[in-house]
Amino acid sequence: MSSNTVAVFGSSTSQPGQPDFEDAVRLGEMLARSGHGVINGGYAGLMEAVSIGAARAGGTVAGVTVPALFPSRPGGNSSLSEEIPTATLTERIHELVQRSSAAIALPGSIGTLTELAVYWNDAYIAGLNGAPERPVVTVGRSWRKVVEYLISELDTRDDLVTMVDTVDEAHAFVDQHLAPK
Repeated sequence: MSSNTVAVFGSSTSQPGQPDFEDAVRLGEMLARSGHGVINGGYAGLMEAVSIGAARAGGTVAGVTVPALFPSRPGGNSSLSEEIPTATLTERIHELVQRSSAAIALPGSIGTLTELAVYWNDAYIAGLNGAPERPVVTVGRSWRKVVEYLISELDTRDDLVTMVDTVDEAHAFVDQHLAPK
């Protein structure tokens, strides 16, 4: 993965044909066509959707899996260029953060929230240390409500997470902030 790899977080339960799944496929395609690598949790749902799109457009896709945590899952989805197995959920999130230069959170649940929160915290700490900007983008109304609530309740910087409504806006923002390959 390169310095312009984008971590994409999202639901593991979304199915082909659902609007969020099809949006994630399109996001993967747009990222790959812009020369960005993609890294995600490697399994089904929106992780698979963004992997399908990136692979279809000739991009590289890494999936960070946790075989011990998900023994019923036979491995990463079939669109991955590389599977990176980890021992724990914490290690998985660490790999996603360390191997990427930006993050996009698509619709999801508590796992997606955890990934978003860790990436957001990492962006906050990077800013304190003068490290390069690492864009964090959320897509959709649900994340907008969550992020706005957390910003107000935690009295944290309001410029660390960019909230958009569509994957097109998310792609445009990340593409503008990351150097091409």
